[in-house]
Amino acid sequence: MRDAPTTTAGDGGGDADGGDRGWFTRPGPGRRAGGSPPGDRGGGPADGPPVRPDGPPPERPAARAAKWVPVRAVTPARTVADRPPADPVRRHYASPEERPAGHPHRPDEHPSRRAGTEPPRPPYRAGSQGEHQRPAELPPDRPTRPAPPAESAAEPGQPPSADALLIRRTLAEIEPVADKVTSYFYALLFVRHPDLRALFPAAMDLQRDRLFKALLTAARHADDAPTLTAYLSRLGRGHRKYGTLPSHYPAVGECLIASLTRYAQDSWCESAEAAWVRVYTAISQIMIDAAAEDEASSPAWWQAEIIGHELRTPDVAVVTVRPDQPYPFLAGQYTSLETPWWPRIWRHYSFSAAPRQDGLLSFHVKAVPAGWVSGALVHRARPGDVLRLGPPTGSMIVDHTTDNGLLCLGGGTGIAPIKALVEDVAEHGRRRPVEVFYGARHDDGLYDIDTMLRLQRSHPWLSVRPVVAEGPTRGLVGQLPHIVRQYGPWNAYDAYLSGPPGMIRSGVDTLKRIGVPEDRIRHDAMDELRGTPTD
Repeated sequence: MRDAPTTTAGDGGGDADGGDRGWFTRPGPGRRAGGSPPGDRGGGPADGPPVRPDGPPPERPAARAAKWVPVRAVTPARTVADRPPADPVRRHYASPEERPAGHPHRPDEHPSRRAGTEPPRPPYRAGSQGEHQRPAELPPDRPTRPAPPAESAAEPGQPPSADALLIRRTLAEIEPVADKVTSYFYALLFVRHPDLRALFPAAMDLQRDRLFKALLTAARHADDAPTLTAYLSRLGRGHRKYGTLPSHYPAVGECLIASLTRYAQDSWCESAEAAWVRVYTAISQIMIDAAAEDEASSPAWWQAEIIGHELRTPDVAVVTVRPDQPYPFLAGQYTSLETPWWPRIWRHYSFSAAPRQDGLLSFHVKAVPAGWVSGALVHRARPGDVLRLGPPTGSMIVDHTTDNGLLCLGGGTGIAPIKALVEDVAEHGRRRPVEVFYGARHDDGLYDIDTMLRLQRSHPWLSVRPVVAEGPTRGLVGQLPHIVRQYGPWNAYDAYLSGPPGMIRSGVDTLKRIGVPEDRIRHDAMDELRGTPTD
């Protein structure tokens, strides 16, 4: 089960090679659209207008534009159109402050936000220099209705649908020139719809591939309705914090089709275009509906004040925050986080503790080279600063319906969600074996070993083994997955892995080779869907 970003645990957010900037984001105050953050040396586009596509963009036929408005070619069991038009909860607005008075998610209507009239942007701490309530049985991701039936859907074990075959041919043709297709897509989007440029981060060096690759990923899984629906519903809910609107989807679809038309000339035909239109329409509808449903019960984001900041090493900090309202989550899940110093740039962090009675949340953050968010959280953040949190997500959680043992591999700051899982088992009071292998490159990288050993002394069912790649050490020496092979057997355990991508890949391969069933291996995802290369 692969639900969290690789960078969640490996580097405390991984500013250098990952994160959650989303498909659409809104500009922060005092930042002009298209401008790069101070000190931006990421190699992204320079400030100013986007580069025009290679050659003049194809003319936009009126008939094609009509295909995308409104998004209704595939109709789920209950669509946005079925909802009463006067219900403000079901309507999307460009930003929270534009919602009408009385709207439950307007900033000044939330009980915690009625005092002020400013949009709930995380303020700077005065004088600064330039992991709640536990739901009874909250599922990892709230249930979503099945994907809408479509003529192209294939039953499990059946040959691919006609639409899937057409889409795969297109993907195979554009794969060798994926970079050119991506560049053309964004340039075309910003030329035809310049207003959308302000919805993306100022620096596009890491963002550039995310939207286009996510669209292709979803299309590639067009026949896998359960996986596709769960994936897209989560994206739709999570993208509320960026201000994504239903009206944005037609523009994206239009430019997607135009880009494919230009670069998949051998496989492109009317049937292929029709297949992509059907699949993209279904994709966008699932996301739109998921966002609308979520808006009825949850805010788009939470504000969280830092109340604790503890440096464990020169580049690792434990940050504790108090959300402005209850934040329900499960041990093993993660959230996206935005700082006041880098508006519109979000990073994923796992909760380092099980839900607490006092509602506080804690994260382990490692400052990585050139890491904007992680560096700010470790070296700049102080108590009193206010962060912004997206909704919790992820399914790397404990199955409390079984008595299977837990085999946990945590590398670096990947120990954070492992610690939360241990606390979760302890809170449920069931004596089931939990074996933790805590790895780091050197002994001083085991920054939370004292906490883990205290838990071991308190719980006889818990075993903690520190492992370092290079000695000297008070624990074991070697690569974490190789050390795990020396113990066991593990075929009766549920395995949990959290850490750097290389450790996870090696760990999964090792566990499968020694007999752990793949469906009992849970880890921070290196991809959003099974079999998809990371983006």
